[in-house]
Amino acid sequence: MTGEAMASQPMEGGCLCGDIRYTITPPALFVSQCCCRDCQKATGTGHTTIIGIHKSQLAMDGTPATYTNTGDTGGRVTRHFCGRCGGRLYTSGDLPGDYIMVQAGSLDDPGQVSPQDVIYVKDKPHWDKVDNTLPQYAELPPPPV
Repeated sequence: MTGEAMASQPMEGGCLCGDIRYTITPPALFVSQCCCRDCQKATGTGHTTIIGIHKSQLAMDGTPATYTNTGDTGGRVTRHFCGRCGGRLYTSGDLPGDYIMVQAGSLDDPGQVSPQDVIYVKDKPHWDKVDNTLPQYAELPPPPV
């Protein structure tokens, strides 16, 4: 289902204050709802929706600030966000392959994507609701190609 959950045209987005803008060139590798504790702490909610793309598919206007910590798998997880307004943009780190995960909520039109699955459901709070018709994985599914 690679790319089917994402618009076929380039998509634009950015931070809350507008200091940082970006363009994504399709197709997506995946679009997932992530319930991991790292995403919960970073967003302050039960899950976040992420768009997996190759690094080369993201064109950035502005320089994000970063924060790096150790994720569930023991690898580095780097959050990229606006240093002025704090708006989250994307995540990179010690991932298999050359991909990054863009925050779907930072798109100008987040309705351009639809989640394909739910990951890290082992960490999902009982009060958080996700689409139960989507495939669900306790942790990570096999890595995208």
